[in-house]
Amino acid sequence: MATLQATEIYITDRDKERLHETIRKVKSEKGRHDDLSSLVAEIERATVVEQRNMPRNVVTMNSRFSVIDMETSERFRYTLVYPEDADTSANKISVLAPVGAAMLGYGIGAEIEWKVPSGTRRFQIAKVDYQPEARRHYHL
Repeated sequence: MATLQATEIYITDRDKERLHETIRKVKSEKGRHDDLSSLVAEIERATVVEQRNMPRNVVTMNSRFSVIDMETSERFRYTLVYPEDADTSANKISVLAPVGAAMLGYGIGAEIEWKVPSGTRRFQIAKVDYQPEARRHYHL
């Protein structure tokens, strides 16, 4: 998994804290061998912002967003969730999944590569339909 663009990514201070807790929990579970290195690297390079200052066009935890397959032009809608809420039948992708980690913190227009068994797929984030932080913006 890698991005095609050297784009700045953003996460909220709250999401960073909860993601670190999730990573610690997974690492402590016996029998789990998840490769969390990509997610850890993304978290560490991200610009951390307060929830109310999060740009509205960024995929954050619990965001619903659309991506376009750059090869087929197919559009897919997903929600990025914590592992306990993942449900592929409802298009809820865990942040621990490679594609979930790849989408975290990127905004509309960002292009993402995702390695799958049949090769590499390229996606572009097309739309952020819902972002929890956007409803927390206050107007003075």
